[in-house]
Amino acid sequence: MEKKIAVLTGASSGIGRCTAIALRDLGCKVYDLSRRDIPIEDVKHIKTDITIESDVMSAVKEIIDAEGKVDILVNCAGFGISGAVEFTSTEEAKKQFEVNFFGAVTVTRAFLPYMREQKCGRIVNISSVAAVAHIPFQTYYSASKAAIESYTACLDNEVKMYGVRVTAVEPGDICTEFTGARQKSFEGDDVYGGRISRSVAGMEKDEAKGMSPEIAGKYIAKVALRKKVKPVCAIGMSYKILSVMCKTFPCSFRNCVVGMLYAK
Repeated sequence: MEKKIAVLTGASSGIGRCTAIALRDLGCKVYDLSRRDIPIEDVKHIKTDITIESDVMSAVKEIIDAEGKVDILVNCAGFGISGAVEFTSTEEAKKQFEVNFFGAVTVTRAFLPYMREQKCGRIVNISSVAAVAHIPFQTYYSASKAAIESYTACLDNEVKMYGVRVTAVEPGDICTEFTGARQKSFEGDDVYGGRISRSVAGMEKDEAKGMSPEIAGKYIAKVALRKKVKPVCAIGMSYKILSVMCKTFPCSFRNCVVGMLYAK
């Protein structure tokens, strides 16, 4: 049986790395597009900065020349910033979107023509429960993930008639190096009565007790290989319930609950 060709961004660490391993273990031939080369056995690394279009196009050409097709694309690459909106520069906000949103857009656009022409393909975009449970003092991260979900739903309707399906996966708190890599700013914490530092500390405490990335990676890999998937899937029953509640309950109620957790 011919192996499926799976391409991931951000597979050098965390959820992306565990998803690459899970797809490999499920019989896929896996390519990792990331800036860092941290070897994974039987996973081909192509050094790629997803914010540079020429890098992405070169990687796509290499894969298509070698394989002639791509079956699965998982957009995992991303990072987080935290801080008060008032004290976060527009430049920092743009960098957050450049990787988390436009990076996925650039890679997806590059692979879509091949998926459309072969009349099959699965694109999985990694979102977050922060897309629907909007986290104060992580505003731009939440906004970038909300953008991913809107983009995913729109794109799925554009391309499903060509056999290409697009879905977003919402992880919740995951215990990975993402926490330590978060770019934190506490500027203005005195003005905000210590609420910035309390909010970020609370989030990081929750993440430290969160789901293992291996479990998340196996879930994402299964989603990528399913014949039928929902437009949005949350990982874990508690986050499935949270996601549904956030989309069902009035916005004022949701904001009140999230505010009590992360804006005190």
